[in-house]
Amino acid sequence: MIPYTDTAELIVTLESEIKALSNTIATLKQEPKSFNEQVIFKYIDTASTGKTKDFVRSLGVKSERGSLFSSGDVSKLIKSGADDISPELLVIARDVMYMKKKKR
Repeated sequence: MIPYTDTAELIVTLESEIKALSNTIATLKQEPKSFNEQVIFKYIDTASTGKTKDFVRSLGVKSERGSLFSSGDVSKLIKSGADDISPELLVIARDVMYMKKKKR
């Protein structure tokens, strides 16, 4: 629980958290609008750059370099983003990446 000075402040904070969670859920319920969003959704689903790389390779898609898609390509897409990925989705993917690093 977060620190608060009175019940009213706690209620405001909790309502804010509910709104943020509702927005996250709404973002995750959307269908991918591009291939890059599909990759990001797969990363969020698996929380693994390796499994996401395997998914992309199974589709026969190559990286921008023309070689096989790598875990590094997944990480780069999450960190740098792309014009066809919603900012809200990138925030979620970056949060997943942060959570994984924090566990180590």
